[in-house]
Amino acid sequence: MSESSLESKIEGANAYESLMVPALFEEWAPRVADAARIRPGERVLDLACGTGVLGREVARRVGPGGSVVGLDPSPGMLEVARRLESGVEWQEGAAESLPFPDESFDAVVSQFGLMFFEDRSRALREALRVLDREGRLVVAVWDSLDQISAYRRFVALVERMAGTAAADPIRAPFVLGDEDELIPLFAEAGAESIEVLTHAGTARFPSVREMVEADLRGWLPLVGVVLSEERISAILEEAERELGRYVMPDGRMVFDMSAHLITAQKT
Repeated sequence: MSESSLESKIEGANAYESLMVPALFEEWAPRVADAARIRPGERVLDLACGTGVLGREVARRVGPGGSVVGLDPSPGMLEVARRLESGVEWQEGAAESLPFPDESFDAVVSQFGLMFFEDRSRALREALRVLDREGRLVVAVWDSLDQISAYRRFVALVERMAGTAAADPIRAPFVLGDEDELIPLFAEAGAESIEVLTHAGTARFPSVREMVEADLRGWLPLVGVVLSEERISAILEEAERELGRYVMPDGRMVFDMSAHLITAQKT
């Protein structure tokens, strides 16, 4: 990877950490760690760690006697994670082929990454393989679009104004929202004692504009969808009207954002 390409990825990861983490992901890290019953001295793997919001929470809980590995395929995300927390071993890699021996960890956690894995079943089998015999697996996925009205309206708006190719990547984080499909997915991978609990959450963006631009200028180009400035401006103008019901008196955009937490153990 060229230096300029890496710097571009780091720039995108910095934007992700400064906007998306506090808006969407930060509140879920303690919930995932609680569900995994993380204790001092344990060995924990954070799959699809991104810029490390969950890994940092876990590191605080395991303390100096424990160890945390954060794995992610993005070098930009990992570089930002390293700058923010030196006490975690940040490592580049894919969830479908974990570079660790069997039974290496007391817990494996993953926050809003499973929907993007190329082979979800294989990734879950790998997570179970590296778990200790009494280890815990906890995975968070977003609820369905039917239950998250702000993003449902936004996806419909983008589809109407920019087409399916632009709307589908924004829809993608919610593809595992049907909780009835989650237990079979985990069971087929070899998990047992599977439980799915749905939790209410709250998204908080500084404004409608920042919520929309996070996807149109940040996420879409990363997946190869680049909209013209004219199209982006038109969507922003329409979004101010379409999403205005979620705007607080101080200008912040605040809305319900529920998620499923799946807990399981290995057979």
